[in-house]
Amino acid sequence: MHTSIVIADDHPLMLRGLTDFLTSKGYNILGSAEDGKSAYNLIVKHKPKIAILDIRMPFKTGLEIAEEVQKNKLPTKVILITFDKEEDLYDQALEYGVYGYILKEFAIEEIENCISHVENNKPYFSEEIAHYLKHNSNKRPKELQLLTKSELKIVKLISENKTSQEIAEDLSISPRTVDKHRSNIVSKLGLDNKPTSLSIWANLNKPFL
Repeated sequence: MHTSIVIADDHPLMLRGLTDFLTSKGYNILGSAEDGKSAYNLIVKHKPKIAILDIRMPFKTGLEIAEEVQKNKLPTKVILITFDKEEDLYDQALEYGVYGYILKEFAIEEIENCISHVENNKPYFSEEIAHYLKHNSNKRPKELQLLTKSELKIVKLISENKTSQEIAEDLSISPRTVDKHRSNIVSKLGLDNKPTSLSIWANLNKPFL
């Protein structure tokens, strides 16, 4: 059974393009919307596994929808598509537990890869975005200075989407030790305790690790 998806974009062409493309790949598209309010209603009604949302839409932005989904503990995972490369938008996306963030110009090329990451509970951010952030802010996040060498190693492996088990094997330590490190890292970085927060943070800061 292919993943259930709701798509929203206020550009009819983009919306149709993505909908047709994903339908042709066998995904189960439950509905599509051209504004944020309709999109959110579709998510509440159908509880799709994934919602692919444009960041900027009338009535509600993709970010506002992500915030509502998080607040109301809906099971849907949000992927944002955008032309924006502003840093504060990623910070917000991060805060609202967004799973995927892809640039519109690469949406068709990247969307399947992004969806398969998200289906496996792994965040996916456009390479372009990581690349852009790297060029845009050459300063390392200051929180990294708080981490010990072992913690930095672990964060780097997390940014490669490795599981605690794999990290334990790589570093020849027990999974329990990895988990202990993970919770220390989470509190040092001031992240919340959602299992994905650290993974998303590590992915976004990959260039600095």
